[in-house]
Amino acid sequence: KQQLNYSQKKQSPLPSHHPPAHHLRLLLLCPSAASPRVASAPANPNPNGRLRRDHQLLLLLPSRRRLPGGPHRIRASAAGTTGQAAMDVVSEAELREKGFMGMRKTKLVCTVGPACVEALPALARGGMGVARVNLCHGGREWHRAAMRAVRRLNEEEGFCVSLMVDTEGSQLLVADHGGATSVKAEDDSEWLFTSKKTDEAHPFTMHVNFEKFSDGILVGDELVIDGGMATFEVTEKIGNDLRCKCTDPGLLLPRAKLSFWRNGKLVERNFGLPTLSAKDWADIEFVIAEGVDCIALSFVKDDNDINQLKAYLSRRSLEHIKIFAKIESLESLKNLKDIIKASDGVMVARGDLGVQIPLEQIPAIQESIVTLCRHLNKPVIVASQLLESMVEYPTPTRAEVADVSEAVRQYADAVMLSAESAIGAYPQKALSVLRAASERMESWSREENMQKLLPQHQLAIALPDRISEQICNCAVDMANNLAVDAIFVYTKHGHMASLLSRNRPNPPIFAFTDDANSRKSMNLYWGVIPLHLPLSDSMEDNFKKTISLMTSKGSVKPGDTILLVSDSDLNRPCAATSVFQCIQVRLVD
Repeated sequence: KQQLNYSQKKQSPLPSHHPPAHHLRLLLLCPSAASPRVASAPANPNPNGRLRRDHQLLLLLPSRRRLPGGPHRIRASAAGTTGQAAMDVVSEAELREKGFMGMRKTKLVCTVGPACVEALPALARGGMGVARVNLCHGGREWHRAAMRAVRRLNEEEGFCVSLMVDTEGSQLLVADHGGATSVKAEDDSEWLFTSKKTDEAHPFTMHVNFEKFSDGILVGDELVIDGGMATFEVTEKIGNDLRCKCTDPGLLLPRAKLSFWRNGKLVERNFGLPTLSAKDWADIEFVIAEGVDCIALSFVKDDNDINQLKAYLSRRSLEHIKIFAKIESLESLKNLKDIIKASDGVMVARGDLGVQIPLEQIPAIQESIVTLCRHLNKPVIVASQLLESMVEYPTPTRAEVADVSEAVRQYADAVMLSAESAIGAYPQKALSVLRAASERMESWSREENMQKLLPQHQLAIALPDRISEQICNCAVDMANNLAVDAIFVYTKHGHMASLLSRNRPNPPIFAFTDDANSRKSMNLYWGVIPLHLPLSDSMEDNFKKTISLMTSKGSVKPGDTILLVSDSDLNRPCAATSVFQCIQVRLVD
């Protein structure tokens, strides 16, 4: 039998002789972890019950009376506490300059490449929270140097930049063109697509990386390069090779992607290519040794691909490495919900996805993926060609800015630069545009109160998880309705921070954790600023440490309203018991 018990602690009268004084108004929402068996729980009529989870909502009402042990005493005692919370230099500067409500909520991801590897500190100062290394491009030594450069950012300069790598995956590609950057396919020119490897490049010949690439292809089918960069008609099959005529001229780039179409529809074929090739497994070993925080799995087909990699990491006690599923194929769309549930997050790789589905379907599919990820509490990155023109030009098109703004309006957790930062001529300018467009759309969303239009779907099934979910829902409602300045959450692994982020609150979420890996993983949660703090079992001690830190940096001022959420163990009651109303939610079995 399960029973919910609610008890309300009455507010004690305040001593009348204390002079008026302003102090911080504080809202505390405190869910604790599982507790051991007790003879009787507070406010629990069942003496034989076992207390599994305790959530307390503590509301400290604003007062103009100076309290015994009030705010001045908190600040004074906090100065002597051991263990200081660490805030990254970018968040600290942004908070000092813009205040709580001016802080950007949408996270920024930059792909590291030759154009920006020397400018990583400038990109980090510009707001880059995640550095992405794509293993499809470059060699092992270059990848190692890039990843170590990201790690030095954090160790030497006080940043908190997470490291993400993309696996290459199994896909149909054309090979390099003998060192040429591109080859022009002219109208009506004849080309041979073959899997036979040769030492030298031959005119009008393209090498394909898979021997049976022509299986199931008919004369008259269309061969499309990179989603429409060039189009060919299959005129003849010669064994495993295809002779084709160019019907839509264009550039053939190295490692361009191939797809086949028949009567306006993609020719779906299962080549038996594994999602993780032998090269991918070797790459995974390599990036584990280099301290990767997140692996983006390319060309995911179903949830088994995610579970296979997660099981491998679990056997090696590497569960802290997060797995993001790249949605970039028709197969992944068919198994979308299962893939999202199995993964730690999702990347909407619109470039590769646009190779396999009609272009006009991309916007609707993007919004549906972003919405589903938010419902299932998984961070989502919108990627590919957001500011593509800035690869060559110092300013974007207005349509590109609108594209970025639309992703932010949909409440995507993050937006990503690909070629713009990796090989573009203006990586820092591209990041500046991405940041400015994100901040303006977030400001508009707050002005229009768009957060109230977000539907809330029940996520959890088990009652303890439902309690955590509902408490975070209520916490965000309180934060928005009371116009609090910030939300502080004390979390071991970031789960409560993710539940708060899922609701897209107006104030920023400062997530304090004593786990360095959890701090890095929260870099992709919308609106969450992760900080390192040696956590105590006492909510009061944690609060003193954070208030000491934020006050010393000028971030918190008298009169600010802070909402606190905790999923840490709380073995001692809050000290200032004379001024709070307490609602306890307990699960007893």
